[in-house]
Amino acid sequence: MPSVTWLPGGFAHPLRVGLPSGRHLRPMGAADTEIDHPAVMGSRERLWSIYGEAWGWPPAHMTVEQDRDDLAHHERETAAHESFLYGLFDDDEAELLGCVYIDPPTKAGDVGAEVSWWVVDRLVGGDAERELDEFVPRWLAHEWPLPAPARLVGRDISWAEWNALPAPD
Repeated sequence: MPSVTWLPGGFAHPLRVGLPSGRHLRPMGAADTEIDHPAVMGSRERLWSIYGEAWGWPPAHMTVEQDRDDLAHHERETAAHESFLYGLFDDDEAELLGCVYIDPPTKAGDVGAEVSWWVVDRLVGGDAERELDEFVPRWLAHEWPLPAPARLVGRDISWAEWNALPAPD
């Protein structure tokens, strides 16, 4: 992650964000391992096809403990405002439905953040995915104090195109 501050001091990241459907987004951490691991591994092949080349994630045989460590890392980064991981949930939070990643720019271009999201396999192409596709860009534009528009990786630029971009000067 870059050593420069990418968000203004005093910014308080949202702790719960309601979506029109009644679902919500909230930051995730190690305590969410028991619902994260089955969601990730249940959608692992598709997630690898998206994030594998860029992030090497999720590994084929990710253990619960490896997942817990990964989520703890995300939790620390969120607390430090280095990057953000939000989970998508129904009200009861009985299962993880998907994730949204908000990261500082790591590739060249005049962007304020690099953002991606996914839903579990059974929700692909359905209302939950369409809702994120509509909601996340508006949320970022109106609620996040980004210095430039977000780059929606996998949406407005393909992962292959993103992988080919150089690092910032």
